[in-house]
Amino acid sequence: MTLEERKNTNMPGNIIQNLVLENRGKLSISGVLDVLSFDDQIVMVETELGLLTVKGEELRINKLSIDTSEVVVEGDIYSLSYSEKEIEKKGTSLLGKIFK
Repeated sequence: MTLEERKNTNMPGNIIQNLVLENRGKLSISGVLDVLSFDDQIVMVETELGLLTVKGEELRINKLSIDTSEVVVEGDIYSLSYSEKEIEKKGTSLLGKIFK
């Protein structure tokens, strides 16, 4: 589902997403739909508002909650960027692997 389709199906104001970055070392993300990929330098997360790419060093996912749609990433965080482009999913996502 594209971002435009999500906007059209939800009432205005229903999409809530929070990014809380603490001292460039801990990032809490709410409104997460899926973790697409991750390694120690890049974490790609599909959110309610689009694809979020987190770049840094020694990145690790410390919390992954399906109930609250929240992910916590820790490490040396250098950049956060959103993209509205849908990427082609290669393989299975982290959540898909967990709940096979």
